[in-house]
Amino acid sequence: MSTPYPAPGEPPAGAPEPTPTGPPARPDAGSGTGSGSGSEQGSGTGDAHDLGSSTGAGPDPSTGEADGVVWHRVHRVTPLLNAWKVAAAMFAIFVWQYSDTIGQLDLPVTQILLIILGVIIVGSLIGLGFSTLAWSRTKYGLSDESVFLHSGILFRQQRHVRLDRMQTVDVTQPLLARITGFAALKIESAGGAGSNLTLQFLREDTAQQLRNDLLARAAGLRPGRGAAGQVRTAGAGTATGAAGAAGTVPGGVAAPEAPERAVLTLTAARLLGSLALSMTIVFLLLFFIGLVVVVIVTGNYGVLFGVGAPMLGGAAYWWGRFAGEFSFRVATSPDGIRVRQGLLETKARTIPPGRVQAVQLVQAPMWRFKGWWRISVNIAGYGPEETTSTVLYPVATEQEAAQLLYLVQPDLGTDRPLDLLHSGLLGSEDAEGFVTTPRRARWLDPLIWRRNGYRLTDTVTLLRTGRWWRTLVLVPHERVQSLGMEQGPLARKLSLADVALHSTPGPITPRVAHLDLGVAQRLLRDLTEQARRARRSAGPERWMESVDAGPAADPVQPDASALRASYGGILPSPAADQRAPGPPAEPSPEDI
Repeated sequence: MSTPYPAPGEPPAGAPEPTPTGPPARPDAGSGTGSGSGSEQGSGTGDAHDLGSSTGAGPDPSTGEADGVVWHRVHRVTPLLNAWKVAAAMFAIFVWQYSDTIGQLDLPVTQILLIILGVIIVGSLIGLGFSTLAWSRTKYGLSDESVFLHSGILFRQQRHVRLDRMQTVDVTQPLLARITGFAALKIESAGGAGSNLTLQFLREDTAQQLRNDLLARAAGLRPGRGAAGQVRTAGAGTATGAAGAAGTVPGGVAAPEAPERAVLTLTAARLLGSLALSMTIVFLLLFFIGLVVVVIVTGNYGVLFGVGAPMLGGAAYWWGRFAGEFSFRVATSPDGIRVRQGLLETKARTIPPGRVQAVQLVQAPMWRFKGWWRISVNIAGYGPEETTSTVLYPVATEQEAAQLLYLVQPDLGTDRPLDLLHSGLLGSEDAEGFVTTPRRARWLDPLIWRRNGYRLTDTVTLLRTGRWWRTLVLVPHERVQSLGMEQGPLARKLSLADVALHSTPGPITPRVAHLDLGVAQRLLRDLTEQARRARRSAGPERWMESVDAGPAADPVQPDASALRASYGGILPSPAADQRAPGPPAEPSPEDI
């Protein structure tokens, strides 16, 4: 039987028995880097084979299965799905270079169209040949500790990502792949953008099953293994060879999909309203209205062609936001936070527990009328260039923000979590224990010196700033990478200092500006000690592995519905309220 997931909020039944497998096969002489991914020299020792093509025979030493790694190819339709990119590039170059020449040719329109069609066909054939060669040199494998990818034509790359360093797993379906039932699997690693692995393309059910198995192994579970060539899934009996292709993954292991509970779904009406109230769209509309007025007054229509490119860029930005964040849904499960989004290209992203490094809530000036906030996160592996991948929820109310924050940081380290959150979002001065910048800082921050500040709790640091664009940043103590204190010449004159909480690269830069010098030094000392203690007590990277928790806790838990009603989705520190000796079980959908 495969190892079942517990229900959301329910601890594992017990420590999973380790599977007696050898160390992962090393098809090369090199080794991965300490960040969980690397590039090695040498070539693979085994031949790749197509997924689901097993005949049910025992492990074949040539595939590496005997050593714990089975090598597979991505689906054979991948060259066809990738060939159009080369064809499109060649067609664009042809039009750019020879559009004037073609216009001067004294040829019938039919012949010109045939020339263009011939360019598209030749580009498609070249792209298909290149993609086929690349497909033949690409293979991937999975062990209990790592996932491997070998690729490259002229320059071979052999990389692996350790599962305990895996940050997110994305299942992406571009429009063409979505129509044909295929998907790409992207594995984000803590090593940065260059260490991520992308497997494209796989059958959609195969990609989902592989994602389930990756998350189960990363959590510390070991799904059940059947006899040679057989796969066992929960409640599904045994399948052999190609008959079990839908549930077959490298190593002959099929993990059940973890149960999930829906939390929030973004409606199309709210998304459109948020875009209409965004400052970018307002500026574009004002610019367009002014342009129309100029054309009407002057009668010069050539102005429209001069600003056509900027207008197209603005329209592309608006469409990208709408299509990328359409049908945005958030759910919770034992393997982490699940986010689904997209209109034409769909993405299903899973963020395992403990991978969020920082959370940021931002409110644009015109969003104040509706009380909306945009929630973003820092995750190792996602750089600052990411747009929709780092968004936890595009448009949330304050109450919805509290629910989503509970998924990332259940304990804010205070007995008044909702009041603390409200003060961080909308408050100023020293409400709820915030330490703000001194009055003399008004020479450097004339508008926001009363709002600039921080609050240090037992579990998290809150950084508040902004009057027009209100911003609140939360950084769990155990996720602080390092600390820094900076002073410019004017700040030194005024005895002020900035404190930076260094996080992983991303859209969030945790920083509090222009604190009193003594306050900044005290924050540096206190936060250093808090971060050290938090790291010592942090849970394991494999979040479902059993740990020695000391004496058994009282099994009697307070009613989850009552707690949710009392705290609105954020639970206080256990020491803050004796009614809550520990985090409650995951709330039911009706409680949300």
